[in-house]
Amino acid sequence: MTEKIITDISEFIFVSHEPRKVDALFLPGGSPPQQPEYAAELYKAGFAQWIIPSGGVSVKTNKWNGVRSKADVYNGDYHSDCEFFTDVLLKNGVPLSAIIPENKAGHTRDNAYLSRKAADEKGVKIDSAMIVCKAFHARRCLMLYQMAFPDTRITVCPVHCYNIAKDNWYKSETGIDRVLGELSRCGNQFIADIKNYLL
Repeated sequence: MTEKIITDISEFIFVSHEPRKVDALFLPGGSPPQQPEYAAELYKAGFAQWIIPSGGVSVKTNKWNGVRSKADVYNGDYHSDCEFFTDVLLKNGVPLSAIIPENKAGHTRDNAYLSRKAADEKGVKIDSAMIVCKAFHARRCLMLYQMAFPDTRITVCPVHCYNIAKDNWYKSETGIDRVLGELSRCGNQFIADIKNYLL
């Protein structure tokens, strides 16, 4: 029974698709450089015309919490997720002209809706997109970006961070906390949105 529960949770949380050509790449905030590095790879391979890095400071600490890895490579004076992600993108060959920055978001819902606002203000219509996010963050990102971009075909191409993956999350306390935390937020963070949509 436990194995079935783990499988069901894994299938729900860890959404993953093969890369395909889209209008834009969404980069919800964070501090792992793997996200913007992978987005840069996808951009240079011709998968997208635009990249929208999103994120301000942590709502928990009210500041940007710093580079998690590769601080010797990415050593700028960053004040937001967006500033950090933008620098990583530039250092990995993405032109500034392809980047639509959003630097106010404090959480995932903001990432989605403020990315929509940034795209609209730029006059960019997004019919299709890929989200490049942390693997255990994939389902919540997908749900929120689908709400913010209801007419956009969205897929997810995640990156693995903090050694938390679909096949091992249940083997560590950190992995269990992260994934079950996501499972909980996939319900309680959507109550108002779902009621507004359905009722």
